[in-house]
Amino acid sequence: MNAVLKPVPAAPLPAAGPELEVSDLHVSYDGVPALNGVSLRVAPGRIVALVGGNGNGKSTTLRAVAGLNPLDSGAIAFGGQPVHQLPSYKRVPLGLSLVPEGRRLFPLLTVRRNLELGAYTRASKDEVAATLDEMLKLFPILAERESQLAGTMSGGEQQMLAIARGLMARPKLLMLDEPSWGIAPKFVTKVLDVIQRVNETGVSILLVEQNLHKALSIAHHGYVIQTGRIVMEGDAQALMHDEQVRKVYLGL
Repeated sequence: MNAVLKPVPAAPLPAAGPELEVSDLHVSYDGVPALNGVSLRVAPGRIVALVGGNGNGKSTTLRAVAGLNPLDSGAIAFGGQPVHQLPSYKRVPLGLSLVPEGRRLFPLLTVRRNLELGAYTRASKDEVAATLDEMLKLFPILAERESQLAGTMSGGEQQMLAIARGLMARPKLLMLDEPSWGIAPKFVTKVLDVIQRVNETGVSILLVEQNLHKALSIAHHGYVIQTGRIVMEGDAQALMHDEQVRKVYLGL
């Protein structure tokens, strides 16, 4: 697999409306605020990075969009339709797919069975089989380990499986929560390369990543979140070279 990150093309945003629009989200845990008015958008065909320190609301934002965290207030629209009142299982068929932090695979099931479970919302067996073949071509390591139990694979291999399982639902927007979590450094670049290649197929990406520099290096647009609020946003390359972001978030 080619592990060289390609530069993000400086193309203008599409003229079409946003694929995902999050407006003034407020979320709390046991009365303690976690999100305080988060708003962001992901335009079609774009990689958007949501960056910030641990405990600032990145994962909570993704879980809210996926329908796993209830909202205190705010709105979420996908493809121009409000989805914030839909349960999570009804958002997946619309094209929203979340690859959670920690992968959450079925360790005692095979690679192939984990992939098949990712397509549980799809009715056509022929289409599922075709998508599975695509995933095995996109992720050659999974083709080699198709009959292996997921729990016996390395962290990097498991992350590849988690991303492929998320793609089995044929999402229009793939949300990735800390895809470099718990994997060897040599696999981090491979995972980010895969994310870029998935995006090149037309899938929009909303990326939360602990490796902030690498996240911004492959994204088109970025948001910086702090204490549950978006404090900066803009072109990802510009954010990566912003002095405040570099000092506070990238440790440079």
